[in-house]
Amino acid sequence: MIERPIFLKKLVDHKQNGLIKIITGVRRCGKSVLLFDLYFRHLIGEGILDRQIIRIQLDNSDFAALRNPLKLSEYIKSKIPDDLDYFIFIDEIQLVKKVRNKDVEGDYITFYDVLNGLLAKKNLDIYVTGSNSKMLSKDVLTEFRGRGDEVMVYPLSFREFYSAKEGSKEDALKEYMLYGGMPFILSRPSAESKISYLKNLFEETYLKDIVERNKVRDPELLGLLIDEICSATGSLTNPTKLSNTINSRYQNHNRNKVNNNTVNSYLSHLVNAFLFKEAKRYDIRGKQYFNSNSKFYCVDAGLRNVRLNMRQNEETHIMENIVFNDLVQRGFSVDVGVFESFGKDPNGKTARSTKEIDFVVNYGNAQCYIQSAFRMDTPEKERVELLPFSIVGNSFKKIVVTRDGLSPWYDDNGIYHIGLCDFLLKESILE
Repeated sequence: MIERPIFLKKLVDHKQNGLIKIITGVRRCGKSVLLFDLYFRHLIGEGILDRQIIRIQLDNSDFAALRNPLKLSEYIKSKIPDDLDYFIFIDEIQLVKKVRNKDVEGDYITFYDVLNGLLAKKNLDIYVTGSNSKMLSKDVLTEFRGRGDEVMVYPLSFREFYSAKEGSKEDALKEYMLYGGMPFILSRPSAESKISYLKNLFEETYLKDIVERNKVRDPELLGLLIDEICSATGSLTNPTKLSNTINSRYQNHNRNKVNNNTVNSYLSHLVNAFLFKEAKRYDIRGKQYFNSNSKFYCVDAGLRNVRLNMRQNEETHIMENIVFNDLVQRGFSVDVGVFESFGKDPNGKTARSTKEIDFVVNYGNAQCYIQSAFRMDTPEKERVELLPFSIVGNSFKKIVVTRDGLSPWYDDNGIYHIGLCDFLLKESILE
């Protein structure tokens, strides 16, 4: 069993805080294992009795009757005969159907009602997981009326992936960059089986969920949009640019022109389903966000690669995607850093230009800047990659991540240089 220390700590930190713990994340990323195996083991290790942990897996036929919210409530209440502390684990909570309220005309009882009611019992600590088709963060936190505490789970980080692998770090990293960190990948014996699994997961699970939940009228357009985002990983874009690209590229495919609003709506569906995450542009000096142009990163590099049929495995794009995902998984808020710079043009006139720093990383009161630079093997490449650091000029920590395996070091300007493998395995990057 692969340890998930970051997410286990989040559950431990939220233990018995008076809120319903809602474990969300893209399907098949390990939510159930985290709760029913890792966290269960932790509680037992703390002296909690097995009978104090009520485990309900609603996708199991043994618990099919509990998909009725009233029966679910009755079952849980029957399992808490005394004043001991009890921990309630419910997997795939979205399978609970709403039923008519016999006492109120036109009213329905849902699992939200059941859980909010149980929350009034002070000796219960409630944890639920749900698939991305129903348990979207914008929904659950609203329905739980401020009494929900979301714990977002992601696919395996490289640290977690490597802990379950044999062989060298470099070999593990190459595999991770190609097939990603969906936990089930580790049990697939061949390249063909890994690719097949990821393709099926993307097409038969994620896309169908999104189409069905959001009643998507143009699934083909949704697929084209995904392809464009995956292909342009790390590039600034917006709905207008994406619409223009799709309209231009497929004008001879008997497609009606798409508009910006439709693309923007579909982008929201993809982000809400946890398949992609948006990194917004942040004005470092003006300390405000720009409304136009963002970057979108796939939740898993392997999913991104199979969506492109393993044909666009540019390590530069994949590396940037992996660095972003690692930062987010660590719990950081991550933006694209932008600031204006002034200099002289060839004619000696003052010229304004916009500089970009790949990632502005915030965590509490700490902040740092990170550049993802595949190679800096020439003086010119090094100058270009490090120039934004020298211009922005403040005292925040500055890190450049490269693909090579050189030992970490500080240059004369205080910039920290580190190879990708060491960066991903480093316990803390802000120290």
